[in-house]
Amino acid sequence: MEDQEMQLKVRRVTDKFTESMYVLANEPSVALYRLQEHVRRSLPELVQHKTDMQSWEEQSQGAIYTVEYACSAVKSMTNSSMYFKNIDSLLRQAITMKEQISNSQGRSLHDVTPSPSPLVSAPHAPSTSS
Repeated sequence: MEDQEMQLKVRRVTDKFTESMYVLANEPSVALYRLQEHVRRSLPELVQHKTDMQSWEEQSQGAIYTVEYACSAVKSMTNSSMYFKNIDSLLRQAITMKEQISNSQGRSLHDVTPSPSPLVSAPHAPSTSS
């Protein structure tokens, strides 16, 4: 009887040991399976987020370039104010000269008296030679 009891105890220990080994052997694969399952479910969403972020980055880079270009244009316009002042003074001088030329032409037309045309002869006085 003792022999049977001993066999029963050995059998239980070996069964428990086998069960423990089976759980230990399969536990990492179960964890990896769960991890794979999680990745399979979440990966498409992550890929979509990545493409969205890349698109937003491209758009923001374009906007940054536009703003930098606009800033440089404004700076160059600020630096060109002396050229605009020069153009303004030259335009004022040109307008003044045009007015002077117009005024001098207007005076010269009024000052000139019409001269008789050489083709039209003036009436001759009667001659007194006889």
